[in-house]
Amino acid sequence: MACKSCSTGSCGSKGVSGEVAGCQSNGGCGSGGCNKMNVFDWLSDLDVPQFQRFHVVEVKFKGGRKEYFRNTHKLELHTGDAVMIESSTGIHLGIVSLQGELVRLQLLKKSIKDDDNLKSIVRIATEKDLEKHEQMIARDMPTMYRGRQIIGDLKLNMKLSDVEFQSDGTKAVFYYSSDDRVDFRELIKLLATEFKVRVEMKQISLRQEAGRLGGIGVCGRELCCSTWLTDFKNVTTSAARYQNLSLNPVKLSGQCGRLKCCLNYELETYMDALKGIPTIEGRLKTKKGDAILQKTDIFKRMMWFGIVGEESIWIPVSCDRVAEIIELNKQGIIPESFSDLNPDAPIVEKPTLSELNSDLERMDKKYGGKKPANKSGNNRGGRDRFDNRGPRENRGPRPEGRENPRGSRPDNRGLKSANQVKEGEANRGPRPDNRGPKPQQERKPRPEQGPKPEGTAPVGDGENATPKPFKKKFKKKFKPRPPREGGSSEGPTAQ
Repeated sequence: MACKSCSTGSCGSKGVSGEVAGCQSNGGCGSGGCNKMNVFDWLSDLDVPQFQRFHVVEVKFKGGRKEYFRNTHKLELHTGDAVMIESSTGIHLGIVSLQGELVRLQLLKKSIKDDDNLKSIVRIATEKDLEKHEQMIARDMPTMYRGRQIIGDLKLNMKLSDVEFQSDGTKAVFYYSSDDRVDFRELIKLLATEFKVRVEMKQISLRQEAGRLGGIGVCGRELCCSTWLTDFKNVTTSAARYQNLSLNPVKLSGQCGRLKCCLNYELETYMDALKGIPTIEGRLKTKKGDAILQKTDIFKRMMWFGIVGEESIWIPVSCDRVAEIIELNKQGIIPESFSDLNPDAPIVEKPTLSELNSDLERMDKKYGGKKPANKSGNNRGGRDRFDNRGPRENRGPRPEGRENPRGSRPDNRGLKSANQVKEGEANRGPRPDNRGPKPQQERKPRPEQGPKPEGTAPVGDGENATPKPFKKKFKKKFKPRPPREGGSSEGPTAQ
């Protein structure tokens, strides 16, 4: 994204009414589009007199390039104003991006001294300066395409990525990237003859090229190098190893073709967390087999191992337990497993299911009571009890005098003697009869039945059964089949 991508106008330009066009925030936009590589001025609300303001101003140019200039003429500037600054080859137009005390902090951060080496701001840009600057911007793209054709004709191993004309049209800067050293003396002569300007060749890295072009990363946000990142640090594959990332160059590379800069963002956090993770130099030895490290979760402090021959089954082990196993292996002690680290401990057999339920069975026998016998003969326990006795005739006759081997028990629990019955009736006396005579009910004569009709049969048992007529069974009559095509039209005859 670059200037003029906003529908309301380019950043810093003014409309007919004199208001600043663009997103109307005058430098406070954080979208990274028109205000590329911008810094939020959180001290902008402070009303500082003009004579007390810091005299150095930050000015932004095409591609997010920023430089610092002195406001020697005490001009009243605002963020987003177009100013004309002096350069070594003439006058160029830039946009004010930051001013005030934050500029002093930026100079300290970038180690820039406030001395005479800083150029000064000439004046605020006029309408004529803006029109000429627009004409120079329109020449950038055709010049870049023509320059690529010339480079292709010379067969130079370089890539031309951008061209920037100076606002007065006296100089053009060609930005290129190359892995090898390039002899472009002949190229400069051809470019100066072709465009009639002073040519300056400036080599940039691939990360700087991606920052100038811009784009969207795999995270869904604008590239860090085109929005806020200015210092490009070296990124190595060890940063991916420390974070347990797969060494896939397609996933680890950014749009510039180099390793992503964001691999360094959380590297220090992972380095601190790795201090408590034991180092595995070989295989861990257990009696179940040698264990191979498969995965490490740094923040959960868990390590997954696989036994040789069963690598598909991962066993999670805490880092503290792994450190103990490593110490035992150094002493020549091989533990039973990851959970049991004492090889001299007696082996404890696990109880079976019947042993675990033995208490419940004893409780059932003690408090459950006897089960009622099944009179229908479906008691399985009763069948099992007599199944092994065999047939009666094979066991022989029962000996005489042993009808009841346990002995006969006198059953006098529910019987009373005749004397006890008589004494009880004498004590109770006669029962009073207060019910009175029972009235006799007259029976109605039963109506005489006529002769039974033919085809009836008695229903029920006895002589007084009610007759029920017989149902005659009739055969079902089926409709004749329709004649088949090509056959006889006569249907089947009824028998």
